Amino acid sequence: MIITAETYHVPVLLNESIDGLAIKPDGVYVDVTFGGGGHSKEILRRLGKKGHLYSFDQDPDAEKNIVNDDRFTFVRSNFRYLKNWMRYYGVDHIDGLLADLGVSSHHFDDETRGFSFRFDAPLDMRMNKRAGTTAAEILNNYDEEQLADIFYIYGELKNARKIAATITKARNEKRIETTDDFLHVTEKLFQREREKKEMAKMFQALRIEVNHEMDALKEMLNGAMESLCEGGRLSVITYHSLEDRIVKNMMKAGNVEGKVKQDFFGRIEAPFRLVNNKVIVPSDEEQQQNPRSRSAKLRVAEKI
Repeated sequence: MIITAETYHVPVLLNESIDGLAIKPDGVYVDVTFGGGGHSKEILRRLGKKGHLYSFDQDPDAEKNIVNDDRFTFVRSNFRYLKNWMRYYGVDHIDGLLADLGVSSHHFDDETRGFSFRFDAPLDMRMNKRAGTTAAEILNNYDEEQLADIFYIYGELKNARKIAATITKARNEKRIETTDDFLHVTEKLFQREREKKEMAKMFQALRIEVNHEMDALKEMLNGAMESLCEGGRLSVITYHSLEDRIVKNMMKAGNVEGKVKQDFFGRIEAPFRLVNNKVIVPSDEEQQQNPRSRSAKLRVAEKI
């Protein structure tokens, strides 16, 4: 499979998310989800000669899309280490940060990675193929209660316990190594009319666990809050309720739990001001052209 920036990933809410950054020509910006480079290229297009962009990605495939520009620095790392890398590069404050969360279209379309049940492939699901635990290892080694928690919390599946019990029973007879193995074990648990939707949630739950996505998101957002200068912008695109809730909490309360702090006079203390009170969603045209965008929500906040 030949990978190009165009086939790797079609950027979602491109103009809306970059507009949300209110880019200063000489500012310092971070794109924590480089992928195909679509958002990064648009940020660079709006930056002046003295501006700079740092873009993060832990997937080796994304490196094929690196931009040749003196104003650009590619960081081969998980975005959870944002604060450490900014310190490494001597950056005290940034003027804006963009995050397009979730999985790129490239990952879903790559037949070898195990992200999609459309293809029979080894159950890997690691964003960083160089390290970490695979989905197959989780399915074969986690106990029944751990598996049930994953499918209930990350997949919001009501029959999570039944799924976990079925998996633990099946793996005693034969290890679950591929997407087809996984589907063969679990497909009888879903009603035909909701089968694809429920399977997508099941795969989502596994992917989140494999890549520790929720923990990484929380660490990145805390790092962003510390790194953003006064007036700096945070522009985040989410795709499911779990990550959207975390982002919403951070923007409204300044913490991922959403615990509102008040001063002596009862005034809410929050480090951000919401730029858009309502979430921004893709136009009907974009949703038709790019099906991945259908569940996308954009939230933008400014550091006070």
